[in-house]
Parts: sequence; C-alpha cells; structure tokens
Amino acid sequence: MKHALNPSKIRAAAHRAMAIAALHADSSLSVRLKRYRHHMDRARALTAVEVAQ
Repeated sequence: MKHALNPSKIRAAAHRAMAIAALHADSSLSVRLKRYRHHMDRARALTAVEVAQ
C-alpha cells in the first residue's frame, strides 16, 4: 500500500525550514526572531491539525 504525502506535513516542514533560515538572515535580531516565531507558530499549528486527524 502506498502512502500519500500529507500536504500539512510538507507545509509544516517547509515552515520549520523557513524559521531556521530566518535566524540566519542578514537582518536585525528583532526581525529575525519575529520571522522565526511566525514560522514556528505556523508549523506547530499545522502539526496540531495533523495530529488531530
């Protein structure tokens, strides 16, 4: 049986990658933390939806 890729799982992984990238960006610390937190919040929300299903 083949397993289909879960779009929310893929999006959560993408948001985690963007969060890490935000930490390495050439921006001020406050901007980097804001972007990191935003993407991690999205990743956590998508993971929670996935677990609830």
